[in-house]
Amino acid sequence: MGPEAQAFIVFSLGMLVFMGTGMNMGLALVLTGAGMAWVLDFFDTQLLAQNLVAGVDSFPLLAVPFFILAGELMNSGGISRRIIDMAQAWVGHIRGGLGYVAIGAAVLMASMSGSALADTAALATILLPMMRQQGYPMNTSAGLIASGGIIAPIIPPSMPFVIYGVTTNTSISALFVSGIVPGLMMGVGLIFAWRWVLRGIDLPDSRPALPLRERLHATRKAFWAMLMPLIIIGGMKSGVFTPTEAAVVAAFYALAVALFVHREMKVPEIYGVLVRAAKTTAIVMFLCAGAQVASYMITLADLPTVLTGWLGPLVENPRLLMAVMMVVLVLIGTALDLTPTILIFAPVMLPIAVKAGIDPVYFGLMFVLNGAIGLITPPVGTVLNVVAGVGRISMHSVIKGVNPFLLTYVFILALLVVFPQLVTMPVHWMR
Repeated sequence: MGPEAQAFIVFSLGMLVFMGTGMNMGLALVLTGAGMAWVLDFFDTQLLAQNLVAGVDSFPLLAVPFFILAGELMNSGGISRRIIDMAQAWVGHIRGGLGYVAIGAAVLMASMSGSALADTAALATILLPMMRQQGYPMNTSAGLIASGGIIAPIIPPSMPFVIYGVTTNTSISALFVSGIVPGLMMGVGLIFAWRWVLRGIDLPDSRPALPLRERLHATRKAFWAMLMPLIIIGGMKSGVFTPTEAAVVAAFYALAVALFVHREMKVPEIYGVLVRAAKTTAIVMFLCAGAQVASYMITLADLPTVLTGWLGPLVENPRLLMAVMMVVLVLIGTALDLTPTILIFAPVMLPIAVKAGIDPVYFGLMFVLNGAIGLITPPVGTVLNVVAGVGRISMHSVIKGVNPFLLTYVFILALLVVFPQLVTMPVHWMR
């Protein structure tokens, strides 16, 4: 058995063992990379340290802490609540209206923060108590909010796209544009799924529709919130700033709105927001550092070439290869969170996809979409845990409630495999 095959075995078994013991994922990646270096007779502590630093020494990665900070400022400064109030003003009177409010607010908030966990927590905190009070079934309501929360990694600005772009050297701007159509498809798909689910639910009578004056008033209050995605996307499209600079603009814009427009945040509260953002940033950055160690050893062992040899004839059929990869990624997504999935498997799978003639931006969108679906897929289901914790609902109930929406996403995934033009055409327009 050659050293490359031994390195692959060390990588596979190492990750399984470390994940099984509940070890921190960043540390597991470092130890797995060190084990591969030992097998390849390339072990050097100085080299490991250099790769750890290189994993976070990246200008594009600066977008991550600033988008995290923007999300925290949105939730603390009243921006998220105003978006939900506006959606409720326009569609809250429809039967099952709070569900449509959740979907509309999820799409709008996704275009601002790029964090599934932050958006889900905000939606669940505000809407679940209202749904419980109005007699909505909690399992279905929690499942809908969890499903809406994972639109955030797809619609720009998206932190997973930033991490994927840095990890694979893919254009982050192109990745952002690639997520617009699929993200909107996810929102529309949830609307149809929610309407189908409502058929078997006995809900109380809807409240009367609000007068047009009150609807416009709610929209006016949300004006500054809705301006944020226009500034971000418009600035990148016109070349005024890069995705990394867009994250800084988003954070400072959210801070200015929270302090001087809405005035719902006081200066002393900024410290707590910065601490929460710093804690989340530290987790993500340590994952990036550990992944760089493993990624370096994966490249050294030439594992993509080994996997390409195993896949054989599938390389000649791009759509079949993509379908197989999507199935593999769905299975991986049930066991790993989105960021580790990107950091571990994107560098391995992308060279295979490129060799088969698959557009790297399209593959990146599909990769992140699969990982996002994994956030609402047990047993890990990070977003499911957030909803269950915030709503004080059992995990079993949330899993049961998310199933109809999960099937909707699988159908959208299949559509994107069959019709990649839904992703590639907007990207070509951007270029």
